[in-house]
Amino acid sequence: MRKVNETIREIVADEVTRLGDPGIGFVTITGVDTAPDLRTAIVYYSVLGDQEDRSATAEALERAHARLQGAVARQARLKYTPGLSFEIDRSIDRGFRIDELLHEIEEERAGGSDGGDGRYGADDAKGTT
Repeated sequence: MRKVNETIREIVADEVTRLGDPGIGFVTITGVDTAPDLRTAIVYYSVLGDQEDRSATAEALERAHARLQGAVARQARLKYTPGLSFEIDRSIDRGFRIDELLHEIEEERAGGSDGGDGRYGADDAKGTT
């Protein structure tokens, strides 16, 4: 299944770069999850930009659905051509949010070590004075 998923991802990613639709933003096809019976496949993508860019890209991908489906049917050597559906990949947003939170924690710790509330000072729970 990993090979099938990767093959479909490569075909769709290549075909998306060839689309002339102005609604397609800076999009990356991040993965594909194909059902074991090869009847359906979810294509995950990410878009660089704001919510408006994401919406425009989602609409453009739906307009290009038949073309992308046809490319998979022609290029993939599969018994069945899975029906494609598109979903935005939320893992990238989650990664950015985690990075943001870790950065905030670093800033709090750096701010607390210069006197602050004493939580991170020399007189902490280690017993040093």
